Amino acid sequence: MTDLVVEHQESRFSRRLRRRRVEIAIGIAAIEAVLVLASVVPWWLAVVAAVASVGLYIGFGREHAAPGVRSATWVAAVSQLIVVLVPVGFVLVGLLALVGLVVVAAVALAVLLLDRP
Repeated sequence: MTDLVVEHQESRFSRRLRRRRVEIAIGIAAIEAVLVLASVVPWWLAVVAAVASVGLYIGFGREHAAPGVRSATWVAAVSQLIVVLVPVGFVLVGLLALVGLVVVAAVALAVLLLDRP
């Protein structure tokens, strides 16, 4: 049995959107992140969209009377923030890989220099 709270004047669509909003946000973010990583959409445009969608949610959607508007603006804000974080994550993973490679090279060099023939 699910513990769903039905809000006043909430339609079936807005209930479904509220229940699946995380899945929808991740799906939108995945598609858009691929476009950003493939340089189809510039990263700065994704940042502008994230700032605009978060501003729209905070200024308009969070306190809106219609539950569908609240959920839709939340999905837009979350998906855009995820898109902004994906390239940052790739950079961090790349830096960690580079540091790991440098450590392995330093250990290999030390082993070779300390090896006595």
